[in-house]
Amino acid sequence: MKSSIFIIVLVFFFQFSYAQEIENKTVDSLYKEDQFYTGLTYNILGNKPANLTQSGFSIGFHLGFIKDMPINKNRNMAIGVGFGYATNTYNQNLQISKSLNNTFNYIILENTSDYTKNKFTGHFVELPIEFRWRTSTPTKYDFWRIYSGFKLSYLFASTAKYDGNSGAFKYNNISDFNDLQYGVTLCVGYNTWNFYAYYALNPVFSSNATLDNKPIDMNSIKIGLMFYIL
Repeated sequence: MKSSIFIIVLVFFFQFSYAQEIENKTVDSLYKEDQFYTGLTYNILGNKPANLTQSGFSIGFHLGFIKDMPINKNRNMAIGVGFGYATNTYNQNLQISKSLNNTFNYIILENTSDYTKNKFTGHFVELPIEFRWRTSTPTKYDFWRIYSGFKLSYLFASTAKYDGNSGAFKYNNISDFNDLQYGVTLCVGYNTWNFYAYYALNPVFSSNATLDNKPIDMNSIKIGLMFYIL
């Protein structure tokens, strides 16, 4: 909740600042758009094993910079290439535990009343690439946009936490996660508010992670809001 409030306040501050700047500037025929972004998503696990469920609100936070490179004379179409940071949490009933030989084990927690917390979190460096269409002009900062693209993410830190009848434990840097994750993106909206979606094309876990001797092929799906700032 604190993250959500912070993002909204930050976005409106920059939107106000940008509006004031537009009023005081001469027309820039070589203008660029939407070079900073911040977003909030609800994280969903797709292709889940039987009996795996999510609980609570699994949140994602995204922040970064995209180099906007217009490709036509009107500058309403562009290619965007960026660099950013994201953290994604998944609250669910797949318990991750560590054995004595330092390998990870996975079981489905059937009774949700047996625990108060069970989640895993990843921290990523992200490289988004977008094809951008918008209705902007050099002096118009309220406009429609449709941005579609591809995002490459590198996992540099991860944690798994459990608190319940089996005790409380936390593991850092789980080796069974896929370090390199990638997927397609879509952002559609007007002015400040933009719907954002991401669909991963590879699993969250590597082939080393198995449940009942079968690979855990879950992928990540994210839906939420994205805010762009010049």
